[in-house]
Amino acid sequence: MEGLAPDALRIAVLGAGSWGTTFAKVLADAGAQTTLWARRREVAQEITETHRNSDYLPGINLPPNLRAHDRLERVLAGAQQVYLSVPSQSLRSNLHSIRDIVPPDVPVVSLMKGVERGTGLRMSEVIANELGIDVERIAVVSGPNLALEIAKKQPTAAVVASASHATAVAVAQAATNEYFRSFVNTDVIGTEFGGVLKNLIAVAVGIADGVGYGENTKASIITRGLVELTHFAVAYGAQAETMSGLAGLGDLIATCESKLSRNNTAGRLLGQGYAFTEVIAQMNQTAEGLSSVGPILELAEQRGVHMPIVAQVAQVLEGTLDPRELAPHLATDSDEPQGE
Repeated sequence: MEGLAPDALRIAVLGAGSWGTTFAKVLADAGAQTTLWARRREVAQEITETHRNSDYLPGINLPPNLRAHDRLERVLAGAQQVYLSVPSQSLRSNLHSIRDIVPPDVPVVSLMKGVERGTGLRMSEVIANELGIDVERIAVVSGPNLALEIAKKQPTAAVVASASHATAVAVAQAATNEYFRSFVNTDVIGTEFGGVLKNLIAVAVGIADGVGYGENTKASIITRGLVELTHFAVAYGAQAETMSGLAGLGDLIATCESKLSRNNTAGRLLGQGYAFTEVIAQMNQTAEGLSSVGPILELAEQRGVHMPIVAQVAQVLEGTLDPRELAPHLATDSDEPQGE
């Protein structure tokens, strides 16, 4: 492509929603020749011909070295890195479609934050399971990454995690530019669960916001929520310090505080009295937290982890708890004073 170095990295990004398009922009702005897969042909044509994705990133100009296509074979041909940004519950079916055409030996990177219903598997586990590739080829990206802010080139940071430090570094180098900085770690479990669990806490904060509670309530939910997600992640093998980093606390703050957060928005609608089905109907995009509540609570029960905030979000979703009752019980089910 015009203006690119002859040895520019060739990258494929699957999924042209707000986050997939934004991350493709990050990669293109870092100098990569980036091709985005869009399920709908008209979206692919708009991105390639007008450098816009008006459905998901209205008003944002996309770089000329970012193209799109609706055929997976075209997008994946010659790719040196592959990034996945599809709804977590449809990941497996998407992987099944590409397992024979993913270029061999290239990093496969998850941009998704969720666990699979039915199996409780993290996204990196679904990728390894369905593609049959070595975990050292798999990386995950997480952090305080609200798509529209990044698309506007507002500075932020993320963390890239992989069982292979070399893979994490290769992905981080590709995903670093003047407004987006990628750090690395090898705690895939903590990085992924941080990205999943913060969505659930963001739904709780949104519920409190929708009810009309103020900053004290929301700060209490965020703080106690960090305790819950740390206990959960450590029980599954994560490092506690990861939960105080970009994938844990950083992402938690951004997702809980921003009106751009889909999970916060979903919670706010629930707090305003809308039923779960009405919230889904109003949301143009997937709020991963809503579909992860059940699987996370099942996993928590398996390891004996108590998660009162997440459990109460589940009750609100089921319609068995008045949203106004969520905050007063947020720390414990017992009236006895508990250690922090």
